[in-house]
Amino acid sequence: MNIRKVYEDRERSFLSPFAVKSEDTKGRKVFEDKCDIRTDFQRDRDRIIHSKAFRRLKHKTQVFISPEGDHYRTRLTHTLEVTQIARTIARGLCLNEDLTEAIALGHDLGHTPFGHSGERILNSLCPFGFEHNVQSLRVVDVLENEGKGLNLTYEVRDGILNHRTRCNPATLEGKVVRISDKIAYINHDIDDAVRAGLLKESDIPKSIVDVVGKSFWERIDSMIHNTVTNSFGIDDIKQSEDMNKAIYDLRKYLFKNVYENESARKEEEKARRMIQRLYEYYCEKPEKMSDEFKKFIEMGVDKQRVVCDYIACMTDRFAITRFMDISIPKSWNIY
Repeated sequence: MNIRKVYEDRERSFLSPFAVKSEDTKGRKVFEDKCDIRTDFQRDRDRIIHSKAFRRLKHKTQVFISPEGDHYRTRLTHTLEVTQIARTIARGLCLNEDLTEAIALGHDLGHTPFGHSGERILNSLCPFGFEHNVQSLRVVDVLENEGKGLNLTYEVRDGILNHRTRCNPATLEGKVVRISDKIAYINHDIDDAVRAGLLKESDIPKSIVDVVGKSFWERIDSMIHNTVTNSFGIDDIKQSEDMNKAIYDLRKYLFKNVYENESARKEEEKARRMIQRLYEYYCEKPEKMSDEFKKFIEMGVDKQRVVCDYIACMTDRFAITRFMDISIPKSWNIY
């Protein structure tokens, strides 16, 4: 019995005409025989979950660098919250949940240590620039699986590359992840900022609260419902004008009161100096990188490109450890 075929037939009978059906995928860069149990998008999801890059997300900053407390978001918990929101929206619109989940799970695999601070620092150091969405695609295409990549389908790769607001994914499932990413980070960043004492729920302007709700759960619920209601039965993912404006205003409010808050960014300069030192050190001594990255240089990949890959793959704590190893004298005993 071919279980994959049962799933594909079910998709044909149930999913929206605007959904991507698994058997209609544009395929992989390198041909592979089909699995008899899982669809192509289910296989992609599983490959991402079992990747090293996915596991490293648990020790990468979301917003607050080295927070004191167990309940602040990391890049991994952010990814899981995006995935939950995206699957709920996809289910409500009868889109392909497996494709949506695979994109959501992989969208931030290329993020640097120390969150967007690290991204800005690497972008200023690397001659070719750095964007985490482009790096996420590089992770699944090149860096994972000992340089072979994960060989994901076109649709998942497109969604990963184009999950940022300014981008335009080729599928509705990709567009769901793009809007879910924003819903997730806006709401959990408020939650973390309240936990950090940077703001109170009551500080949020009434004009925003009246549209999105006054609590964490109300905001997520209203944003999801608004997205499903305004996107149902059409070949697009959208929200109402008042919701779009409220989210835009809420994002501006967060930039002013959280992302650019001196208390929240007080550690960023330390992170900048750390990453700059690591970048300069490994450009000077590339042989000090791990073997899996050194071999890219041996294959002819630009040294600065590989150094950037190496640093971007680091977790916060690994970056700190390596910085200490190369910058702080160690005690020694002559006896």
